[in-house]
Amino acid sequence: MTTVINKIDIDNLKSRTLKDSFYKGLVIVLSLVTISPIVLIIYELIAKGIKQISFDFILKTPPNSYEAMTALNAGEIIPGGIANGITGTLIMVIMASVFAIPIGVVAGIYLYENPGKFLANFTRNVSDILQGVPSIVLGLIAYIWVVKNITNGYSALAGSVSLAIMMLPMIVRSTEETLKMIPISIKEAALALGVPYYKVIIKILIPTGFSGLLTGILLGISRVLGETAPLMLTALGSTMINLDITKPTSAIPLLIWEFYNDPNMVGLIWSSSLLLMIMVLTLNIVSKQIAARTK
Repeated sequence: MTTVINKIDIDNLKSRTLKDSFYKGLVIVLSLVTISPIVLIIYELIAKGIKQISFDFILKTPPNSYEAMTALNAGEIIPGGIANGITGTLIMVIMASVFAIPIGVVAGIYLYENPGKFLANFTRNVSDILQGVPSIVLGLIAYIWVVKNITNGYSALAGSVSLAIMMLPMIVRSTEETLKMIPISIKEAALALGVPYYKVIIKILIPTGFSGLLTGILLGISRVLGETAPLMLTALGSTMINLDITKPTSAIPLLIWEFYNDPNMVGLIWSSSLLLMIMVLTLNIVSKQIAARTK
Protein backbone atom coordinates (compact mmCIF):
# COMPACT_ATOMS: atom_id res chain seq x y z
CA MET A 1 0.00 0.00 0.00
CA THR A 2 2.78 2.39 0.92
CA THR A 3 4.58 1.53 -2.33
CA VAL A 4 1.49 2.37 -4.38
CA ILE A 5 1.07 5.73 -2.58
CA ASN A 6 4.74 6.61 -3.11
CA LYS A 7 4.41 5.75 -6.82
CA ILE A 8 1.35 8.03 -7.12
CA ASP A 9 3.23 10.84 -5.37
CA ILE A 10 6.19 10.42 -7.72
CA ASP A 11 3.89 10.48 -10.77
CA ASN A 12 2.18 13.64 -9.48
CA LEU A 13 5.56 15.25 -8.85
CA LYS A 14 6.72 14.43 -12.40
CA SER A 15 3.47 15.78 -13.82
CA ARG A 16 3.75 19.01 -11.87
CA THR A 17 7.43 19.39 -12.82
CA LEU A 18 6.56 18.88 -16.49
CA LYS A 19 3.72 21.42 -16.33
CA ASP A 20 5.95 23.88 -14.50
CA SER A 21 8.66 23.57 -17.14
CA PHE A 22 6.12 23.92 -19.96
CA TYR A 23 4.51 27.10 -18.58
CA LYS A 24 7.86 28.57 -17.64
CA GLY A 25 9.09 28.05 -21.19
CA LEU A 26 5.83 29.48 -22.56
CA VAL A 27 6.21 32.61 -20.44
CA ILE A 28 9.81 33.05 -21.59
CA VAL A 29 8.85 32.65 -25.26
CA LEU A 30 5.93 35.09 -24.99
CA SER A 31 8.15 37.57 -23.13
CA LEU A 32 10.74 37.41 -25.89
CA VAL A 33 8.02 37.91 -28.51
CA THR A 34 6.74 40.93 -26.58
CA ILE A 35 10.09 42.68 -26.26
CA SER A 36 11.44 41.73 -29.68
CA PRO A 37 9.79 44.68 -31.52
CA ILE A 38 11.34 47.12 -29.04
CA VAL A 39 14.76 45.49 -29.39
CA LEU A 40 14.51 45.57 -33.19
CA ILE A 41 13.45 49.24 -33.16
CA ILE A 42 16.34 50.22 -30.88
CA TYR A 43 18.80 48.23 -32.98
CA GLU A 44 17.54 49.86 -36.19
CA LEU A 45 17.78 53.35 -34.69
CA ILE A 46 21.31 52.80 -33.42
CA ALA A 47 22.53 51.13 -36.62
CA LYS A 48 21.18 53.83 -38.93
CA GLY A 49 21.37 56.88 -36.69
CA ILE A 50 24.69 56.66 -34.88
CA LYS A 51 26.80 57.73 -37.88
CA GLN A 52 25.19 61.19 -37.96
CA ILE A 53 25.59 61.86 -34.23
CA SER A 54 28.36 64.40 -33.61
CA PHE A 55 28.97 67.82 -32.08
CA ASP A 56 27.88 69.44 -35.36
CA PHE A 57 24.64 67.50 -35.19
CA ILE A 58 23.88 69.07 -31.81
CA LEU A 59 25.32 72.55 -32.40
CA LYS A 60 24.30 73.34 -36.00
CA THR A 61 21.00 73.91 -37.80
CA PRO A 62 19.72 71.60 -40.57
CA PRO A 63 21.15 71.93 -44.09
CA ASN A 64 19.00 72.68 -47.11
CA SER A 65 18.04 69.96 -49.56
CA TYR A 66 20.79 70.83 -52.03
CA GLU A 67 23.54 70.59 -49.38
CA ALA A 68 22.20 67.24 -48.23
CA MET A 69 22.00 65.92 -51.80
CA THR A 70 25.56 67.07 -52.53
CA ALA A 71 26.87 65.28 -49.44
CA LEU A 72 25.02 62.07 -50.32
CA ASN A 73 26.36 62.09 -53.88
CA ALA A 74 29.88 62.53 -52.52
CA GLY A 75 29.41 59.62 -50.09
CA GLU A 76 29.69 61.89 -47.06
CA ILE A 77 27.46 62.30 -44.01
CA ILE A 78 24.83 65.00 -44.23
CA PRO A 79 26.20 68.28 -42.83
CA GLY A 80 24.47 70.36 -40.17
CA GLY A 81 22.34 69.23 -37.29
CA ILE A 82 19.18 69.88 -35.31
CA ALA A 83 20.23 72.61 -32.88
CA ASN A 84 17.05 74.58 -33.61
CA GLY A 85 14.95 71.52 -32.76
CA ILE A 86 16.84 70.83 -29.53
CA THR A 87 16.53 74.41 -28.27
CA GLY A 88 12.87 74.59 -29.30
CA THR A 89 12.06 71.31 -27.58
CA LEU A 90 13.80 72.39 -24.38
CA ILE A 91 12.07 75.79 -24.35
CA MET A 92 8.59 74.38 -24.92
CA VAL A 93 8.98 71.46 -22.51
CA ILE A 94 10.34 73.73 -19.76
CA MET A 95 7.51 76.22 -20.27
CA ALA A 96 4.94 73.42 -20.35
CA SER A 97 6.37 72.09 -17.08
CA VAL A 98 6.14 75.55 -15.49
CA PHE A 99 2.47 75.69 -16.49
CA ALA A 100 1.45 72.10 -15.76
CA ILE A 101 3.39 71.04 -12.66
CA PRO A 102 2.02 73.57 -10.12
CA ILE A 103 -1.53 73.26 -11.44
CA GLY A 104 -1.34 69.47 -11.61
CA VAL A 105 0.10 69.04 -8.12
CA VAL A 106 -2.40 71.44 -6.54
CA ALA A 107 -5.29 69.75 -8.36
CA GLY A 108 -4.06 66.32 -7.26
CA ILE A 109 -3.85 67.47 -3.64
CA TYR A 110 -7.40 68.86 -3.90
CA LEU A 111 -8.69 65.53 -5.25
CA TYR A 112 -6.95 63.69 -2.40
CA GLU A 113 -8.30 65.99 0.29
CA ASN A 114 -11.86 66.16 -1.10
CA PRO A 115 -12.60 62.74 -2.59
CA GLY A 116 -16.40 62.94 -2.36
CA LYS A 117 -17.11 66.50 -3.46
CA PHE A 118 -18.78 67.29 -6.76
CA LEU A 119 -15.95 69.51 -8.01
CA ALA A 120 -13.36 66.87 -7.16
CA ASN A 121 -15.30 64.14 -8.98
CA PHE A 122 -15.82 66.44 -11.96
CA THR A 123 -12.11 67.31 -12.07
CA ARG A 124 -11.16 63.65 -11.83
CA ASN A 125 -13.49 62.70 -14.69
CA VAL A 126 -12.21 65.53 -16.87
CA SER A 127 -8.62 64.48 -16.15
CA ASP A 128 -9.39 60.89 -17.13
CA ILE A 129 -11.07 62.05 -20.33
CA LEU A 130 -8.13 64.29 -21.24
CA GLN A 131 -5.80 61.30 -21.08
CA GLY A 132 -7.71 59.68 -23.93
CA VAL A 133 -8.13 62.77 -26.12
CA PRO A 134 -5.99 62.66 -29.31
CA SER A 135 -3.04 65.02 -29.11
CA ILE A 136 -4.03 66.83 -32.30
CA VAL A 137 -7.31 67.86 -30.65
CA LEU A 138 -5.36 69.42 -27.78
CA GLY A 139 -3.22 71.18 -30.35
CA LEU A 140 -6.37 72.55 -31.96
CA ILE A 141 -7.54 73.85 -28.58
CA ALA A 142 -4.21 75.61 -28.04
CA TYR A 143 -4.47 77.00 -31.58
CA ILE A 144 -7.86 78.57 -30.82
CA TRP A 145 -6.79 79.85 -27.38
CA VAL A 146 -3.27 81.11 -28.03
CA VAL A 147 -2.47 81.27 -31.74
CA LYS A 148 -5.68 83.07 -32.71
CA ASN A 149 -6.25 85.23 -29.63
CA ILE A 150 -2.96 85.85 -27.77
CA THR A 151 0.14 85.68 -29.97
CA ASN A 152 -1.79 86.16 -33.24
CA GLY A 153 0.51 83.64 -34.85
CA TYR A 154 2.38 80.39 -34.34
CA SER A 155 4.74 80.45 -31.37
CA ALA A 156 6.63 78.47 -28.76
CA LEU A 157 4.13 79.76 -26.20
CA ALA A 158 1.24 78.12 -28.05
CA GLY A 159 3.21 74.89 -28.38
CA SER A 160 4.01 74.84 -24.67
CA VAL A 161 0.33 75.37 -23.80
CA SER A 162 -0.67 72.35 -25.89
CA LEU A 163 2.04 70.23 -24.23
CA ALA A 164 1.01 71.47 -20.78
CA ILE A 165 -2.57 70.34 -21.39
CA MET A 166 -1.24 66.91 -22.30
CA MET A 167 0.91 66.72 -19.17
CA LEU A 168 -1.80 67.79 -16.73
CA PRO A 169 -3.84 64.56 -16.50
CA MET A 170 -0.83 62.39 -15.71
CA ILE A 171 0.46 64.80 -13.05
CA VAL A 172 -2.98 65.20 -11.46
CA ARG A 173 -3.70 61.49 -11.22
CA SER A 174 -0.16 60.51 -10.16
CA THR A 175 -0.27 63.14 -7.40
CA GLU A 176 -3.61 61.88 -6.10
CA GLU A 177 -2.58 58.22 -6.21
CA THR A 178 0.76 58.96 -4.56
CA LEU A 179 -0.87 60.81 -1.67
CA LYS A 180 -3.35 57.95 -1.22
CA MET A 181 -0.43 55.62 -0.56
CA ILE A 182 0.80 57.71 2.38
CA PRO A 183 -0.45 56.28 5.71
CA ILE A 184 -3.24 58.47 7.09
CA SER A 185 -1.67 58.17 10.54
CA ILE A 186 1.18 60.50 9.45
CA LYS A 187 -1.29 63.26 8.62
CA GLU A 188 -3.34 62.64 11.75
CA ALA A 189 -0.22 62.76 13.95
CA ALA A 190 0.79 66.11 12.48
CA LEU A 191 -2.69 67.58 12.98
CA ALA A 192 -2.80 66.21 16.55
CA LEU A 193 0.41 68.09 17.31
CA GLY A 194 -1.25 71.32 16.24
CA VAL A 195 0.54 71.74 12.90
CA PRO A 196 -1.43 74.12 10.62
CA TYR A 197 -3.28 72.43 7.78
CA TYR A 198 -1.26 74.08 5.00
CA LYS A 199 2.01 73.08 6.69
CA VAL A 200 0.82 69.46 6.88
CA ILE A 201 0.49 69.49 3.11
CA ILE A 202 3.69 71.42 2.36
CA LYS A 203 5.98 70.01 5.05
CA ILE A 204 4.69 66.45 5.42
CA LEU A 205 2.52 65.11 2.59
CA ILE A 206 4.52 66.49 -0.34
CA PRO A 207 7.99 65.53 1.03
CA THR A 208 6.71 62.08 2.01
CA GLY A 209 5.30 61.43 -1.46
CA PHE A 210 8.09 63.24 -3.30
CA SER A 211 9.33 60.18 -5.19
CA GLY A 212 5.89 59.40 -6.57
CA LEU A 213 5.22 63.03 -7.47
CA LEU A 214 8.55 63.38 -9.26
CA THR A 215 8.07 60.10 -11.10
CA GLY A 216 4.68 61.24 -12.40
CA ILE A 217 6.13 64.58 -13.49
CA LEU A 218 9.06 63.00 -15.34
CA LEU A 219 6.80 60.48 -17.05
CA GLY A 220 4.53 63.33 -18.12
CA ILE A 221 7.50 65.18 -19.58
CA SER A 222 8.75 62.08 -21.40
CA ARG A 223 5.29 61.61 -22.89
CA VAL A 224 5.17 65.07 -24.50
CA LEU A 225 8.78 65.06 -25.71
CA GLY A 226 7.90 63.12 -28.84
CA GLU A 227 4.59 64.78 -29.72
CA THR A 228 4.34 66.19 -33.23
CA ALA A 229 0.68 66.77 -34.05
CA PRO A 230 -0.08 69.54 -31.51
CA LEU A 231 3.14 71.37 -32.41
CA MET A 232 2.22 71.39 -36.09
CA LEU A 233 -0.85 73.47 -35.17
CA THR A 234 0.87 75.72 -32.64
CA ALA A 235 4.67 76.06 -32.97
CA LEU A 236 4.80 75.40 -36.75
CA GLY A 237 8.61 75.20 -36.91
CA SER A 238 11.62 77.36 -37.75
CA THR A 239 14.80 76.84 -39.77
CA MET A 240 16.80 78.95 -37.33
CA ILE A 241 17.41 78.86 -33.58
CA ASN A 242 14.68 80.99 -32.04
CA LEU A 243 14.57 82.03 -28.37
CA ASP A 244 11.54 84.33 -28.70
CA ILE A 245 8.54 82.49 -27.25
CA THR A 246 6.13 84.59 -29.31
CA LYS A 247 7.62 83.46 -32.64
CA PRO A 248 7.44 80.14 -34.54
CA THR A 249 9.84 77.61 -33.08
CA SER A 250 11.05 74.20 -34.19
CA ALA A 251 11.24 70.98 -32.19
CA ILE A 252 12.84 67.60 -32.72
CA PRO A 253 9.55 65.85 -33.64
CA LEU A 254 8.74 68.64 -36.11
CA LEU A 255 12.17 68.28 -37.72
CA ILE A 256 11.67 64.53 -38.06
CA TRP A 257 8.43 65.22 -39.94
CA GLU A 258 10.16 67.78 -42.17
CA PHE A 259 13.05 65.40 -42.90
CA TYR A 260 10.55 62.68 -43.78
CA ASN A 261 9.12 64.87 -46.55
CA ASP A 262 12.57 65.38 -48.12
CA PRO A 263 14.21 62.24 -49.60
CA ASN A 264 17.66 63.81 -49.22
CA MET A 265 17.23 64.16 -45.45
CA VAL A 266 16.41 60.54 -44.63
CA GLY A 267 19.70 60.08 -42.78
CA LEU A 268 18.78 62.85 -40.35
CA ILE A 269 15.49 61.13 -39.52
CA TRP A 270 17.26 58.21 -37.90
CA SER A 271 19.72 60.38 -35.99
CA SER A 272 16.98 62.71 -34.74
CA SER A 273 14.84 59.76 -33.69
CA LEU A 274 17.80 58.19 -31.89
CA LEU A 275 18.50 61.40 -29.98
CA LEU A 276 14.83 61.74 -29.06
CA MET A 277 14.72 58.13 -27.86
CA ILE A 278 17.82 58.71 -25.72
CA MET A 279 16.18 61.76 -24.11
CA VAL A 280 12.97 59.86 -23.33
CA LEU A 281 14.85 56.80 -22.09
CA THR A 282 17.04 58.96 -19.85
CA LEU A 283 14.02 60.60 -18.25
CA ASN A 284 12.40 57.23 -17.58
CA ILE A 285 15.58 55.80 -16.06
CA VAL A 286 16.07 58.90 -13.90
CA SER A 287 12.48 58.73 -12.66
CA LYS A 288 12.88 55.06 -11.69
CA GLN A 289 16.17 55.71 -9.92
CA ILE A 290 14.75 58.63 -7.95
CA ALA A 291 11.71 56.59 -6.98
CA ALA A 292 13.91 53.71 -5.84
CA ARG A 293 16.23 55.88 -3.75
CA THR A 294 13.55 57.99 -2.07
CA LYS A 295 10.98 55.23 -1.57
